[in-house]
Amino acid sequence: MSVVVVASIIPKAGQEDAVREALLAAVPKVHAEPGCELYSLHEGDGRFWFVEKWESPEALTVHSRGEALAELGGALRGLTEGGSEVHRLTALPAGDPGKGAV
Repeated sequence: MSVVVVASIIPKAGQEDAVREALLAAVPKVHAEPGCELYSLHEGDGRFWFVEKWESPEALTVHSRGEALAELGGALRGLTEGGSEVHRLTALPAGDPGKGAV
């Protein structure tokens, strides 16, 4: 069963461009990871948001311990307000199957 994650990162004031650059550089690396079905970056409300979908809990675990996130953590050191906020979600599909779940 797929796992959906929403994660947010808050840049420190004045560090928005540096954080955006680091996040954008990480996306292609994560896309290449086994089990990545969706890894999309968004910006809003003073935060950067990732909407993710992994083919399994195991794939998410491998991602969370992988090189791409380790590199990203180093690139973001000192640029953000604390760590990322990560939420693992369970879909409640409704309506049109193609539109009712990520």
